[in-house]
Amino acid sequence: MKETDKNLESLIQKIMADQKPESPSLDFTAKLMSEILVLEEKKASVYKPLISKSAWFVLFAALLGLVTYVSLFSGTDTDMGLGKQYVDKIYDSFSTIHFSKNVFYSILVVPIMILIQVGLLKNYFDKKYQI
Repeated sequence: MKETDKNLESLIQKIMADQKPESPSLDFTAKLMSEILVLEEKKASVYKPLISKSAWFVLFAALLGLVTYVSLFSGTDTDMGLGKQYVDKIYDSFSTIHFSKNVFYSILVVPIMILIQVGLLKNYFDKKYQI
């Protein structure tokens, strides 16, 4: 067995001595990179918002219409009935709580600042990871 292995190895060495290593063409890298870029472009997904602009417009218009309807057609002398009872209970439960001016201002300002930061961070990451 060892004799055949030596003969086989010597035969392989003779064959390999005659062969030159293959080299790629001059524009091999450029062709490969162009194919990779085409594949990456195919994989890229287009951002589609969960709620479209037209849906936001319809929701805003419906809310505005509802507020307008309630403000125009509900007088102060009418009794709201069952809903008024719940509103009165909620108002009575919260009427005993008193906030200082600092707490009141922080309750007003903090959500506004959070909304501003969300907008700024969204713009930052959109610019950073733009394809």
